[in-house]
Amino acid sequence: MDKNFINFHILISHSPSCLNRDDMNMQKSAIFGGKRRVRISSQSLKRTLRKSAYYRQHIGEQSIRSRDLQLLEKEFKNLYKAEFEEPVIREALKRFVEAKADDEADEDVAEGNERGSEKKIAVAPWIKEEFAILCQIVKQVREAGLTGEEKQKATQAFEKQKGKKKKALDEFMYGAFGKKIEKRMTDHVEALKKSVSSAVDVALSGRMATSGLMTSIDGALAVAHAITTHTVDADLDWFTAVDDLQELGSGHLDTQEFSSGVFYRYASLNLSQLQENLGNASREKALEIAAHVLHMLATEVPSAKQQSFAAHNLADLAMVSFADIPVSLANAFEEPVRPGSSGGLLKPSVDAFHKYCQLIREGYGLEERCGEFVIGDFQSPKGVKSVAGLEALKAWVRDNGGE
Repeated sequence: MDKNFINFHILISHSPSCLNRDDMNMQKSAIFGGKRRVRISSQSLKRTLRKSAYYRQHIGEQSIRSRDLQLLEKEFKNLYKAEFEEPVIREALKRFVEAKADDEADEDVAEGNERGSEKKIAVAPWIKEEFAILCQIVKQVREAGLTGEEKQKATQAFEKQKGKKKKALDEFMYGAFGKKIEKRMTDHVEALKKSVSSAVDVALSGRMATSGLMTSIDGALAVAHAITTHTVDADLDWFTAVDDLQELGSGHLDTQEFSSGVFYRYASLNLSQLQENLGNASREKALEIAAHVLHMLATEVPSAKQQSFAAHNLADLAMVSFADIPVSLANAFEEPVRPGSSGGLLKPSVDAFHKYCQLIREGYGLEERCGEFVIGDFQSPKGVKSVAGLEALKAWVRDNGGE
């Protein structure tokens, strides 16, 4: 029987670096097991994957993420100048984010309330193909205009207004156009759903919309904040910018917090949700994307301060499990790992991970299909298929976990 979830478990040892900072320019951290760990946020990891060269090469075009309607209008005008006039693009942008023009909102305005007012929009992912479909709908509605009945209904709503704050008739007509656009969108539901497949990053991470014609999409990929398997005492780098023309001293002095550590990265992929988000794509398509997600989780590193630290490290362990439920193994490190006899933290981290993995699988009777690639001389847990390299593990994922 097919398993619906793929769990990704990654152990990656980073040399001295500062890969994710807070608003005080300090390393992000978290308390886990009562001890401070260095942290890389899930937002940072997801953006790293989305912006990577590997993503562009193997997955394709991503969405445009912005809250600036003027910049978006300029971007879409360049994309669709041969298909749509500027007023169509401008109206489609506005309709996509503003409060919906429904009967309930009209009634609120008639009572003198302000529920129909526009809201400040958040940064959202804009899918190019989806926006083109919306532009086409707006163009059709503008060309058709309002029927006599629709104009009459808008006029009646205008005349019913009470209170001091009243809207102009043009605003009610604008709302009537909005309703017509929404109704026309129902005729293009399948095309709109299919358009999401052109932006896999949205299919993976999802999209939350609170108003307008932009639809919410449940994300298929859940990514945890990466944390060190051990406690970390950060170091401070006292650095200078030397002025070549200044005889003594420096042009600039400052400090930067940094550290090194073994990080546990965890992510869970809901395959059926991904298939739905991709327009009811095949499981084979979803597994292909899963293999690429594995590759990026094992190889991509946030770019912060990399010109100063160059912590371009690859994963030392990558385990994938096909399961009925998402299962994080972060609690393998709830008690911080301590250096082994050789003084390192990687080997005891792998040992703690393998031990906990076995305990969880046996304790809960989890029927998982697990595959693992690990650097070094390690014995994989019972029931975990050991493969020779990352490409072999990706092939195993594409093969549905060797089922």
